[in-house]
Amino acid sequence: MIFKQKILVSFIFIIISLSLQAQQKNQMYKNPGCMCCDKWVKHMNENGFDLGITPSTKMKELKIALGIPEEVRGCHTTVIDGIIVEGHVPADLVQKVLKERPDGIVGISVPGMPVGSPGMEGPYKEDYPVVVFDSNGRIQLYEMR
Repeated sequence: MIFKQKILVSFIFIIISLSLQAQQKNQMYKNPGCMCCDKWVKHMNENGFDLGITPSTKMKELKIALGIPEEVRGCHTTVIDGIIVEGHVPADLVQKVLKERPDGIVGISVPGMPVGSPGMEGPYKEDYPVVVFDSNGRIQLYEMR
């Protein structure tokens, strides 16, 4: 019974979140207190997007409800024009995937928190994969950065 209640609460959270998105600019959901996520929003907004920030203590439930495969999860989640943007994805690649709309693709992700990705700038830069995924959890490399 508790599992069913958690699913219902998660579903209600998603519905409320998506209806709020429809009423205002796109929202990036993050754990409260995470500052790298705020830096990523700044990067996105400087590159033509209009994102707001919504802290949430229900990030795992949100990612499950959206069908984001565990292997590609990052620290924040955004839905822009129907495409899931997970983690520190560079703005130019978000623009590219929104324009191209690869067949069957529901999301783009930078898994984890690689140093040197937007919002994770540091004294050095790691090479990191940018991946896309479909609604069945299939993941493919989109580009290396």
